[in-house]
Amino acid sequence: MASKKVCKKCKILVEGNTCPICKGNQFTDSWKGRIIITDPEKSIIAKKAELKIKGEYAVKV
Repeated sequence: MASKKVCKKCKILVEGNTCPICKGNQFTDSWKGRIIITDPEKSIIAKKAELKIKGEYAVKV
Protein backbone atom coordinates (compact mmCIF):
# COMPACT_ATOMS: atom_id res chain seq x y z
CA MET A 1 0.00 0.00 0.00
CA ALA A 2 1.43 3.33 -1.07
CA SER A 3 1.48 6.09 1.49
CA LYS A 4 -0.83 9.00 0.89
CA LYS A 5 0.58 12.42 0.22
CA VAL A 6 -0.33 15.50 2.23
CA CYS A 7 -0.96 19.05 1.04
CA LYS A 8 1.78 21.21 2.57
CA LYS A 9 -0.64 24.12 3.07
CA CYS A 10 -3.87 22.43 4.25
CA LYS A 11 -2.44 19.22 5.80
CA ILE A 12 -5.22 17.14 4.23
CA LEU A 13 -4.35 13.68 2.91
CA VAL A 14 -4.75 13.59 -0.87
CA GLU A 15 -4.93 10.73 -3.36
CA GLY A 16 -5.09 12.77 -6.59
CA ASN A 17 -2.89 15.51 -8.00
CA THR A 18 -4.85 18.51 -6.66
CA CYS A 19 -5.72 19.52 -3.11
CA PRO A 20 -9.52 19.56 -2.70
CA ILE A 21 -9.31 22.57 -0.35
CA CYS A 22 -6.74 25.02 -1.76
CA LYS A 23 -6.54 23.52 -5.29
CA GLY A 24 -2.74 23.53 -4.91
CA ASN A 25 -0.30 20.83 -5.99
CA GLN A 26 2.51 21.04 -3.43
CA PHE A 27 2.55 17.77 -1.49
CA THR A 28 4.85 15.87 0.83
CA ASP A 29 5.21 12.20 1.75
CA SER A 30 6.79 13.15 5.09
CA TRP A 31 4.03 13.37 7.70
CA LYS A 32 3.06 11.85 11.05
CA GLY A 33 -0.22 11.09 12.77
CA ARG A 34 -3.69 11.60 11.42
CA ILE A 35 -6.96 13.18 12.45
CA ILE A 36 -10.23 12.20 10.81
CA ILE A 37 -12.81 14.97 10.94
CA THR A 38 -16.37 13.82 10.22
CA ASP A 39 -18.32 16.83 11.51
CA PRO A 40 -16.22 20.01 11.64
CA GLU A 41 -19.13 22.06 13.02
CA LYS A 42 -19.37 19.96 16.21
CA SER A 43 -15.75 18.83 16.59
CA ILE A 44 -13.72 20.55 19.30
CA ILE A 45 -10.51 19.27 17.69
CA ALA A 46 -11.52 20.69 14.30
CA LYS A 47 -12.21 24.08 15.87
CA LYS A 48 -8.86 24.13 17.71
CA ALA A 49 -7.01 23.07 14.53
CA GLU A 50 -9.11 25.48 12.42
CA LEU A 51 -10.31 22.67 10.13
CA LYS A 52 -13.54 23.61 8.40
CA ILE A 53 -13.89 20.75 5.89
CA LYS A 54 -14.39 17.08 6.76
CA GLY A 55 -11.58 14.78 5.78
CA GLU A 56 -8.41 13.05 6.89
CA TYR A 57 -5.61 15.37 8.04
CA ALA A 58 -1.96 14.93 9.03
CA VAL A 59 -1.01 16.02 12.54
CA LYS A 60 2.59 16.91 11.67
CA VAL A 61 3.89 17.83 8.21
